[in-house]
Amino acid sequence: MTATVMTRLIALPVIIPLVAAGLCIVIGRSRRAQRTVSVGALVATTGVSIALLIGADRDGQLVTQGGGWPAPVGITLVVDRFSGIMLTVGSLMLLAVLLYAIGQPGAERNHVGFQSAYLIMAAGVAGSFVVGDLFTLFVSFEMMLTASYVLLTLGGGRDQVRSGMTYVVISLVASTLFITALALLYAATGTVNMADLSGKLAELPTGVQQAFAVLLLVVFGIKAGLFPLFSWLPDSYPVAPSAVTAVFAGLLTKVGVYAMIRSQTLLFPADSRPATLMLWLAGLTMVIGILGAIAQDDVKRILSFNIVSHIGFMVMGLALFSVAGLAAAIFYTMHHIVAKTTLFLTGGLIEHVGGSSQLSRLGNLVRTAPLVAVLFLVPALTLAGVPPLSGFVPKLGLIAAGFDQGQYTIVIVSLVASLLTLLSMMKIWLGAFWGDVAPGAEAAVGRRGPALMIAPTIALALVSVAIAVAAGPLYRLCERAAGDLLDPVGYVQAVLG
Repeated sequence: MTATVMTRLIALPVIIPLVAAGLCIVIGRSRRAQRTVSVGALVATTGVSIALLIGADRDGQLVTQGGGWPAPVGITLVVDRFSGIMLTVGSLMLLAVLLYAIGQPGAERNHVGFQSAYLIMAAGVAGSFVVGDLFTLFVSFEMMLTASYVLLTLGGGRDQVRSGMTYVVISLVASTLFITALALLYAATGTVNMADLSGKLAELPTGVQQAFAVLLLVVFGIKAGLFPLFSWLPDSYPVAPSAVTAVFAGLLTKVGVYAMIRSQTLLFPADSRPATLMLWLAGLTMVIGILGAIAQDDVKRILSFNIVSHIGFMVMGLALFSVAGLAAAIFYTMHHIVAKTTLFLTGGLIEHVGGSSQLSRLGNLVRTAPLVAVLFLVPALTLAGVPPLSGFVPKLGLIAAGFDQGQYTIVIVSLVASLLTLLSMMKIWLGAFWGDVAPGAEAAVGRRGPALMIAPTIALALVSVAIAVAAGPLYRLCERAAGDLLDPVGYVQAVLG
C-alpha cells in the first residue's frame, strides 16, 4: 500500500470497535451475534494495526487530519513506529482476552453489556495510541476508563464494587489533574497539539517547562501505577474476573507508560526533563512492587504487585533518555504486555481448575493440570528475564544502557528486582503446582478449563516465545522507534507540514 492509502486507515482502529459496540447494543438479545461482531471487529482492528506498523516502519510517520482541519487547529491522528508497535500488540491482546472471556464462565456470559463495554475500551486504547493532541488523548483516556469502570464492577459483589470504587476515584483524580494540566498548557502556549507544543514549550522559562514535565509525569504515573501512585492497583485488579484483570494488567497500565514516553520525549527539551527524579521513582517502583508481591499469598495479588515492579523497568529505560535505554524500554513494554496478559489468563485457569487463587488452598496442580503448569511456567520465566526467553533481551539492554551512562545504582536495583521477581514466580510455582494437596484441592482432579480459555492462553504463550525467537529484528525495530522519539523533528514536520 502507498503512504496515501495507509493514512486513510489510521482512524479505523478507533472507528471499527466503536461501530461494533453500537451494533452489539442493537443486537443485544442475541449473544452469538454479539460475539461474532466483537471478534470480527477485533480481528479487523488487528489486521489494520499490523498494516499501519508496516507502513510506518517503511514510510515514516503516517498522519491524517480529522475533518480536513490542518494542525494545530484540528484533531491530528499519527502513527509512527512506536504507536504502531503499541497498536499491534494491544490489538492482539484485546482479541485473545475476548476469546478467553467468551470461554470463561462469568461476566461475559451473564451480562449483555460486556461486549459493547469491551469494544468501547478497545477504541479508547487505540485512540490513546494514535491521537496527536493532548485534549483528544484526554478524551481517549476517559472513553477507555469509563468502559473499564463498567467491566471492573460488572456482576460483582460488595467487595468487587468497593475495590472498583477505589480504581474509579483514583482515576478521576488523575483525570482532574490531566484536564488542569491541559488548561495550564493552553494558557501558557495557546495550543494542545503535541507537535506544536514541542516548539512552543521550548520558548517558556526552564522552570515552567520542568513544572509541566513533572505534572504530566504525575498524571500518567497514576495511570501506569508508578510509585508512590500505585496503591489502587493491587486492591482493584484481583477482585475482577480473570479476563478483565488480564487486559487491565497487561494493557491498560501500558497506555500510561506510552503517554509518559511520548510526552517526555516529544514535548520537553533535554534540559527540562526530570531524569534524576524518574530514575529514583523507577528504582523505588521496582523494589516496593516486588517486595509487595513476595509478601502475598494470592496468585492474582502476587501478579498485580509484579505489574507495579515492572513498570519501574520501563521508566528506567525512559529516564536514561538514550537510544539504547528507550529501545530497551519499548521492547520491555511489548514483551511485558504479552507475558503479563498470559500470566493473568493462566491465573484464571489456576482458579478454575484449583477452585481458588489462594496458594494456601492450592497444591499438586502439576499432576492434576499439567497443561496449566506449562502455560504458567513459560511466561513466569519470561517475566523474570531468564535467558533465552524474551524478558532477558530488554533487561540486558537496560543494564547495558545504564552502564553506558554510569548509572550503576539503578542497574544494581534492577538486577535485585529481577532476582526477586524469579522468587515471586517460584513461590506460585512451588505452592500451587508442587505443594502438598491442600484441603479441597482434590476437587481439581480431572477438571479442565474450557477450550476457549486454554486456546488463547496457549496462543499468547507462543507469541511470547516468538518474540524471543525474533528478538533481533524486533529489537532493531525498537531502536528505530527510539531514534524517532529522541529526534522528533520528523514527527513535528509530518504533523505541521
